[in-house]
Amino acid sequence: MSDRPQPLFITFEGIDGAGKSTHIATLAERLRHQGRAVTVTREPGGTALAEALRENLLRTSMDALTEALLVFAARRDHLRHVIEPALAAGQVVLCDRFTDATFAYQGYGRGFDLDVLRTLERWVQSGPAGWRQPDLTLWFDVPPEVAAARLAQARAPDRFEAQPQAFFERVAAGYATRAAEAPQRIVRIDARAEVSAVWQQVEAACRARGVLP
Repeated sequence: MSDRPQPLFITFEGIDGAGKSTHIATLAERLRHQGRAVTVTREPGGTALAEALRENLLRTSMDALTEALLVFAARRDHLRHVIEPALAAGQVVLCDRFTDATFAYQGYGRGFDLDVLRTLERWVQSGPAGWRQPDLTLWFDVPPEVAAARLAQARAPDRFEAQPQAFFERVAAGYATRAAEAPQRIVRIDARAEVSAVWQQVEAACRARGVLP
């Protein structure tokens, strides 16, 4: 019997300004302290090709189908070169966004055909290990107006962050729909609270799923 640790694929989701990044770093630190090998990555991104596609997505105007195709192209490269090799080695992969974001942003935010997204999801995420889905998704739920206020204090907005509040209301509704469809995978985190209170929710969710002891 192999002594290799059980691989884990954990994704962090939420609208821009939800506050995911701090808690990704904290969870990575906790897991490494336990002796786990951890890969921290993001979408779109994670490889040279995917990062180049990310820059185009964030800076260049395009329609929803083009956005979706670029996102899934980046995801395919990311899966092949980062996520799947790390999981095959028994690592924990912490990813800032994955396919739930595509459904939320391109599907619900842009109003793009959800059936086309489901088809792309099956094509892109299928491989030798089967259809790759996260083992756990932490959804940082925050009202769009709160997220917008946070972003205004943090940095100049990119093409997505500059969208009107109505867009983010649709994106947030998309996340809520995804969570209702996959309650066994997606855990809602109330991200309106202070950082320490949000971390307590993250920690509790990870303990409940056996990610943390």
